[in-house]
Amino acid sequence: MKKFLAVTLATAMTLSLVACGSSSSETAAPAAPETTAAETTAAETEKAEVTGDMPEVTLKLGFSTNEEDPRALAAKQFADEVAEKTGGAVTVELYPSGQLGGDADLINSISLDSGTVDIIITDASNFATYEPKMGISALPFQFEDFETAWAFMDSDIEAEAEAGLLEQNMRVLAHYCNGFRCVTNSKGAVESPDDMKGMLIRTPENPVIMATMTALGANPQPLSFSELYQALQQGTYDAQENPIPVIYNNNLYEVQKYLSVTNHIYSGMCFTIAESSWQKMSAEEQAIVQEAATASADYDRELNKQQTTDLVASLKEAGMEINEPDLAPFAEATASVLTDNAETYGDLLDKLAEWKKAN
Repeated sequence: MKKFLAVTLATAMTLSLVACGSSSSETAAPAAPETTAAETTAAETEKAEVTGDMPEVTLKLGFSTNEEDPRALAAKQFADEVAEKTGGAVTVELYPSGQLGGDADLINSISLDSGTVDIIITDASNFATYEPKMGISALPFQFEDFETAWAFMDSDIEAEAEAGLLEQNMRVLAHYCNGFRCVTNSKGAVESPDDMKGMLIRTPENPVIMATMTALGANPQPLSFSELYQALQQGTYDAQENPIPVIYNNNLYEVQKYLSVTNHIYSGMCFTIAESSWQKMSAEEQAIVQEAATASADYDRELNKQQTTDLVASLKEAGMEINEPDLAPFAEATASVLTDNAETYGDLLDKLAEWKKAN
């Protein structure tokens, strides 16, 4: 009997130890590392490239202006080139006039990887709500001509500002041109900053542009571009500010009487693709998309420059009263936009000053 009890006790202890060892092993197993959607897509794309089983890709391209705008014409060129050179494996669908949302909505959709849109074309400084340094290109009165502004947009300084967007699912492929922003209103000619005091002016949801208008004495209020025409028509706003091609191509001359060529901000635009969408394509397809984006940006730039000159006469014919004020008082009034935000840009302001001296 004693022998039987001893064997039973020994067996029970052995089973207990085995059970404890099993539990310890399961508890110590490390958790699998988390991966982002872009990393998962990239891994799937790499596997598909190896097996030769790449799926067809459809890219939705959205912007706020209508089909007559230079960005729309350049986007059409981009879509055609991509379809031709990929043999239809990558197709681009165009959604103008804010069909997929206003500029702020488009940026937010890419940041959230919502699937609403894959590519957007919008002002570089509109991204400043996500990466404050993106406002560097839109600081007031920094560039006097198109060529200098284009060179800056393609510079390492702009690239440094854009680097912060990649971790937010945004990859900038090229730089379109929107031109130099000018003030229109329904009250009277703007000859000096004093004429803008208290003026209720529509701006995009853009901290740099809003700060510039505030420095000039105006009262800036953000509004989606798709709602702008009606707001001006109803008198909800006194004024707005946009480049000359945007003013003409979107018929804003029908609801605004006065155009003042203030050229207060250069509006460079970022042709931006969602990183998750970029990773859906093979390396060969990515190269084609990049090349087509660069080519379409060159076309957009030349078209915008040409329209900026040619459409002034068209606006006069349409009934607008146009004046060209002395810009020195405007530049002086907005100098604080740089100094008040020096911490935001850090050494980029010094780099910008050095770049301008060299160029």
